[in-house]
This record gives sequence, structure tokens and C-alpha cells, in this order.
Amino acid sequence: MKKMIQLSERLQAVARLVGETGVVADVGTDHGYIPVYLVSAGKAGKAIAMDVNQGPLQRALEHIRKFHLEEQIETRLSDGLKALQPGEVQTIVAAGMGGALMTRILDEGEAVAHTAKCLVLQPQSELFAFRHFLADHGYRILEEDMVYEDGKFYSMMAAVWAGERAGDCAGQMTEPECKYGPLLLAGRHPILRQYLLQQRAQKHRILENLGKNARQDVSGRRAQLLQDLQEIEGILESY
Repeated sequence: MKKMIQLSERLQAVARLVGETGVVADVGTDHGYIPVYLVSAGKAGKAIAMDVNQGPLQRALEHIRKFHLEEQIETRLSDGLKALQPGEVQTIVAAGMGGALMTRILDEGEAVAHTAKCLVLQPQSELFAFRHFLADHGYRILEEDMVYEDGKFYSMMAAVWAGERAGDCAGQMTEPECKYGPLLLAGRHPILRQYLLQQRAQKHRILENLGKNARQDVSGRRAQLLQDLQEIEGILESY
């Protein structure tokens, strides 16, 4: 029986979005869990595990050897997508890094990113700005998922470059869609509902604390919180 690597719930969701592919590149591979899983499960024919630091690549190589996948998975020292050639891979995975870093990687490596059939992206932060970047730079979100693990919410998406720049996020996604994910909203994702409930409770607590602060003018902050709460309530009513 073939040995299989055990993935966290977050990485399992990322792997599901990859589906089946020919050659996959994992940017910021760390321990190499994603490429090892995809190749050993027969979801990818070959993989390239990439990282900007030698240490993570060494850890990835140890896992690759443990599962006897040296002929199917190679490691490359790479800052983002710089060690890839356009058209070299069908799928690019970037998971577990900040949204600003992921934006830089896609921007600097757009020649490579534009030739991929699918990009599976799991930004850890700055989700609004990251989705805004995707819309502005001609990427179309094909699928989204969200998981809750170890007290944290994780959003992930599969996207493809659609061949043109929108130039304006408003033409592609509404502000709530940029914040929470267009397909998560459309599909009334149950984990998104959990997240919205948490956000609602958190914003109510902040409002209460603002009311106790008489030394500063908090009217602008209060107005923004009330606007955010109205938006959240509107979304929750659709569930």
C-alpha cells in the first residue's frame, strides 16, 4: 500500500482546488507537503517545490525522499516565480503567505502566471486588497473555499488569467465580494457565515468600547463600524 502524507485541513482544501494536473509548482513550499501529496495521490504527474530559502527546500527534499518521489518532484531555489519559465507548469500553488507578498510574486512573475491554466492561492492576510489586485489585473476566480482550523479562518481560491486587465475592481467585483469572496458569498458558504458572525460580535464589542472613550473623537470610527455591521447583517439575511 502506497504511503500517503497527512495534510492539515487547510492544505487539504488547497489540494482539492488543485484537482488533477500535469506539472504543478508550489511556491513557498516549506516542507513540501503539497507537492508530495499531489504526486503520491496521482493528482499531479510532476511537481516543482520552490522556496526563497535553502532551509525549507532541504526539509522538502527530506519528505520527497521519504516518499521515494525524487524522480517526480524537483526542488528549486526561487524568489517567487523567477525560477520558472512561461508555460513550464500547468498549475501554480501559493499558500500560507501574506497577501502583499503574494501580490508581489504574481506581479513580478506575471509572464509565468499568465501561462498557467490554474493558480491556487491561499493568502493569509490582506484578502480585500489581494482580490482587488486579481480583479484589476485580469484574473478570474474560478472556485473558492474556506476552512476553520485551530481557531483561524482560511480563505483560498482557484483563479486564471482571463487575458485582459479590468482596470477597475468595481467592474469585476463589488466591495463585499472583494472583502469576503464572490463565490463564497454566492454559494452561502457555511464557514463564511461563521466568520461573519464572529466579525459581527467583534465589531459590536469595539463599538461598546468606543462608547466608553470620552477623550477622543471617535465619530469616524463609529460610523465605519456601523456601516460594516449593516453590510454584515445584509449578507447574513441571505443565508
